[in-house]
Amino acid sequence: MPVTVDPTDDGIRGERHGTAPVPLSVLDLVTVGAGRTATDALRTSVDIAKLAEARGYHRYWVAEHHSMPGVASSSPAVILAHLAAHTGRIRLGSGGVMLPNHAPLVIAEQFGTLEAMAPGRVDLGLGRAPGTDGATAAALRRTDRLNEGADDFPQQLAELVRFLDDDFPDGHPYSRIHAVPGPVQATSPGGVQSPHRPPVWLLGSSGFSARLAGALGLPFAFAHHFSAQNTIPALDLYRESFKPSALLDAPYAVIGVSALATDDENEARRQVMAAALNMVRLRTGRPGLVPTPEEAEAHPFTEMERDFITSWNSNVIHGTPDQVRTGLDDLAKRTGADELMLTANAHSGEARLRSYDLIASAYGLPEA
Repeated sequence: MPVTVDPTDDGIRGERHGTAPVPLSVLDLVTVGAGRTATDALRTSVDIAKLAEARGYHRYWVAEHHSMPGVASSSPAVILAHLAAHTGRIRLGSGGVMLPNHAPLVIAEQFGTLEAMAPGRVDLGLGRAPGTDGATAAALRRTDRLNEGADDFPQQLAELVRFLDDDFPDGHPYSRIHAVPGPVQATSPGGVQSPHRPPVWLLGSSGFSARLAGALGLPFAFAHHFSAQNTIPALDLYRESFKPSALLDAPYAVIGVSALATDDENEARRQVMAAALNMVRLRTGRPGLVPTPEEAEAHPFTEMERDFITSWNSNVIHGTPDQVRTGLDDLAKRTGADELMLTANAHSGEARLRSYDLIASAYGLPEA
């Protein structure tokens, strides 16, 4: 059945449900566990997106990563198109597209297509990191001068926005180039174009994108789940540098949070240890599938690995639903975040799906 979307809704400010301190959303890495396939992981993503929509989560974002066997989200636009076919209301977006890996015109075309598929519910979150190691980034960008992509990010962003709005000035080399689907269709004879355009978000794990998002009056998403020590300084910088724009009259900040709820506290610890072992392997140049909890329990951790895991897991909110709710409440209060975007890292898709359901129930979100 067709879904009517309010054209006056900018899609940025979420609605808080139940007793949640702020709107809740989902960040998906399409995690692949040992003994599972990418097909299994993508099916889980559909199940989670449908659950999130039914239970009142505001948006569902997919992250871009490359050359990581345990993360099947190398093509966010493809995955989002699949999710759009299985949902009808929840906002869908990238968390994010790593812009230096792509030509801005290609991203404008991809997200214009997504907007045509799911009018009024597509977000375009952009990052400037590669989402992978240096060698893979060089293969993606066809150059080994990787700093140039990051340094040129403001210019790439400006070019992308011009393509999205179809407003290159006369005389510009790209003035006769149009991203399709896009606004040019409304100005063609007999053309009718959707009034929606995906809002652009900036993502970051340091101060660069925080300052740029503030200066441009854009919404900002911070990667608290892997850069917790920088969260409050980056949010402060974003708010201090914010200038009202046509899109936003006040700052709006989302933070990504690792959160896993289980029926049993011990099971949460087991799942989180497996995910932490996966991070140890990734950080030491041995990326692989997410191990089982049993493999993590049997792993002979070195003292250095245990120190890393202790530090890593200190920023993973996990436990029973009540424990996770308390942790999320505290985090929202400490950071002043306008929205929490939860990512559940676990070996099994069932555990991830169950976590989002338990957290929704803990906050009294709408029943499925």
